[in-house]
Amino acid sequence: MKKFLIIPTSIDLVRIAPDKIVYIASDGNYSTLVQADNEVRMLSYQLGQIESMMSKQLGNDGNTFIRIGKSLIINRAYIYYINIPKQKLILSDASSISHTVTASKEALKQLKELLEKEVK
Repeated sequence: MKKFLIIPTSIDLVRIAPDKIVYIASDGNYSTLVQADNEVRMLSYQLGQIESMMSKQLGNDGNTFIRIGKSLIINRAYIYYINIPKQKLILSDASSISHTVTASKEALKQLKELLEKEVK
């Protein structure tokens, strides 16, 4: 059975398949969820709270997501390009979507090293 991430708020509920989430960015006490169909949703949760929801609801499927620094959770399936000096990360499905986000040099360096280890 396919798992979904369910994020309830006081006025609505988001039910989304993990593979449809490109990234989630911190926005103060809120977070912005960016979907593969380019929909953007504001969530009334901090990234730490969303991380906790992911681990509880998705189990091992939650390993698809990586926390990058203090401000991003990304779906590793969409990692397309990392440029450490320019602090640039492009998340893309190589056809219809492409999102450029910034992260610290240290966070991107750690991400690059993690991906390189997985290849070896």
